Amino acid sequence: MLAQRATQQAMRRLVVMRPGMASQMVFKKVAAPIAVGSSMQTRAVATQKMTPADSYQILVEQRKKRPTSPNLGIYKPQTTWILSSLNRITGLTVAVPFYLFGLAYLASPLTGMHLDSATLAASFGALPVAAKFGLKFVAALPFTFHSLNGLRHLTWDMGKAFNNATVIKTAWACVGATVVSTLYLVLAY
Repeated sequence: MLAQRATQQAMRRLVVMRPGMASQMVFKKVAAPIAVGSSMQTRAVATQKMTPADSYQILVEQRKKRPTSPNLGIYKPQTTWILSSLNRITGLTVAVPFYLFGLAYLASPLTGMHLDSATLAASFGALPVAAKFGLKFVAALPFTFHSLNGLRHLTWDMGKAFNNATVIKTAWACVGATVVSTLYLVLAY
């Protein structure tokens, strides 16, 4: 659309400026330079025969000279995008084991595995104390963080507490509540 408009405007200018020349116009020589506002530069195409390996080497050299696109390294870390990433990661760390255990529980009668409550409780009870604390910590941290951060998102969905200052305050409150609730779940039971 933009190219058509530019061409139409160039043609209109040409007709107004030189009415007799409009019928004899050649696009390359007249219309395009008027649309651009200067003469058009042309260059003859030159090719040369080369092997595929040589052409690939030229391509590799050209790629080395290209600038790289800026990535996350140029941005100052902010609590909003860090907690957003952690929310997604903890969602996966909670959901994937849940579904895997559910599938294993459903398949346990067919495979002969004992995944009933009594067997799981006895297996967990036989672990050393440090292993119990470690397993509870690994399970409780993503669960509490994802749950509390989910409450933040539900609050935002209701249209409340959605300005920069409040978002940052609730982010740090979520981190603090996650630490406290994780330690409580690990140490209290």
